[in-house]
Amino acid sequence: MRRVCFQLQVKLGHIDAYRVAHAAVWAEMLEALHDTGWRNYSIFLRDDGLVIGYFETEDLQANLDGMAAAPVNARWQAAMAEHFVDLDVPADQAFLYLDEVFNLDDQLTSLRTNSVNQNGNRS
Repeated sequence: MRRVCFQLQVKLGHIDAYRVAHAAVWAEMLEALHDTGWRNYSIFLRDDGLVIGYFETEDLQANLDGMAAAPVNARWQAAMAEHFVDLDVPADQAFLYLDEVFNLDDQLTSLRTNSVNQNGNRS
């Protein structure tokens, strides 16, 4: 499972409206995200409009393609478009992806695997 993190920027005057929209996302949109493989999806919003999104996926391109083909996504992206700073494409096509530089579980697994291998207890 791949972990994906992205960044967007909401206009200062639109932060409350963005919060309201995401407090009750359309059921059809929720189902489309689920059906196209978006797992453990969360969006975080800072008071200055910085948006950080996180989700897990088996296949990022398949997720993006699936949502591009979902009619509800075009309607959602159009409804959200006015909230973002300087986007000339739908928000889900403008994600600024962030590189993962640390994951506790991955490092602990690696540490424990290496420790077990060095002690000869398991291969």
